[in-house]
Amino acid sequence: MESTTIKEPFASDFKIDWYRTPVDRDTLAALMKRNDVRGWIQTVCHLGLFFVTGGLAYLAYLNIDGANWPWSVPLLLAALFVHGTIGPFMGLIAVHELQHRTVFRSKALNAFFEKVYAFISWSDYIWYQESHAIHHQATCHGDYDGEVPLPIRFSLRRWRFWVGILAWDPQATWQRLKLVWRHAKGEIRGDWYNHVLPESNATLRRRHRNWARTLLVGHALLALLFILSGHAFLIVVFTFGTFYCAWLGLLCGRPQHYGLNPDIADFRQNTRTFTCSWLPAFYYWNMQYHLEHHMYPAVPFYNLPKLRRAIEHDLPPASHGLVATWRELLELRRKCIADPTYRFVPECPPPRREAAQSNPEPSTA
Repeated sequence: MESTTIKEPFASDFKIDWYRTPVDRDTLAALMKRNDVRGWIQTVCHLGLFFVTGGLAYLAYLNIDGANWPWSVPLLLAALFVHGTIGPFMGLIAVHELQHRTVFRSKALNAFFEKVYAFISWSDYIWYQESHAIHHQATCHGDYDGEVPLPIRFSLRRWRFWVGILAWDPQATWQRLKLVWRHAKGEIRGDWYNHVLPESNATLRRRHRNWARTLLVGHALLALLFILSGHAFLIVVFTFGTFYCAWLGLLCGRPQHYGLNPDIADFRQNTRTFTCSWLPAFYYWNMQYHLEHHMYPAVPFYNLPKLRRAIEHDLPPASHGLVATWRELLELRRKCIADPTYRFVPECPPPRREAAQSNPEPSTA
């Protein structure tokens, strides 16, 4: 009898010969150095902003009464909007850089704050560790990378889209909680999830299940503490503080690979860099330099502007500011809708393959 081989949704046996802009070894070694001072400043200020804005929102809530009604409600909504704006960056953005182990020189510090951020944001950091490693090795290659499948599509006509990014989408929150609940029971769904968390790896699956249980039990106990202590509104501020006002996270994150090209071994063709002012850069941990990050992921986020200056002669031009970046993205979206075969090819010099091969990317481990 003739046997039939069923192709798995994603393959693991790949080795992609990536093109990376050559960098002088001494320059690259200097750029790869971790700086604990920079790491502490970013982490303390980033976490501090979340708690300070949360505290301001709570103070505004405490001031809602009959006498203060005309001004206290708008103040509360404004405080929640500002607090929620940092929410998306508390999740896989901060967790992402800490997973690369480049924020601090100490692996233990990186791992500790990774868990802190993951707990606050209900992030599935164990799945993300496995998924993101593959994403870096096989960026936007459809047979291997299930984290960022191209083309990326999104609708601007759905009311839930606008409610979710400007305020709060309760259905999205419910879906997130249900996902954590399923994971806490050890239930894994989806081809990509099962690929990066294979059933054959019982240890990894057990860690993943236990982390989901930590999220549920930990946040439930904190919510109970808030209620019993008479501060129930802290559930809105802390427990669900990363679940609303995702507008800035979307504006910063969507350009990473949008409208670019799959199955090409050149990061310049599938990853985008833009530049911006210091505040979104602070929120976003400098991931607006996303092309440079993919070329050399061992370079800490605070050195990415220097890396950009060292190699920008070999890169496509970068738009400056979110307005200019999104003007380009929306024009690209319009062209793709009008002509599904349209492909945007960034302008950049041809690869210098021989030089690039002599300068491989060091491990981030």
